[in-house]
Amino acid sequence: MGELKDKAKGLGNEIAGNVKQAAGKASDNQRLQGEGIAQERKGESQGFMGKLKGIIGDKV
Repeated sequence: MGELKDKAKGLGNEIAGNVKQAAGKASDNQRLQGEGIAQERKGESQGFMGKLKGIIGDKV
């Protein structure tokens, strides 16, 4: 079950990160844009962990 939870959290963080990036870009706010990039990367790593758990089991 951890696999799906990680994938869902990862997707949520990727979406939120993309929204922050777009808002930062639109308002010329580099800090917000940077936060968005960081959050998107966090989501990508969470999604990767979910995939990894699916491959080798929830022991990760």
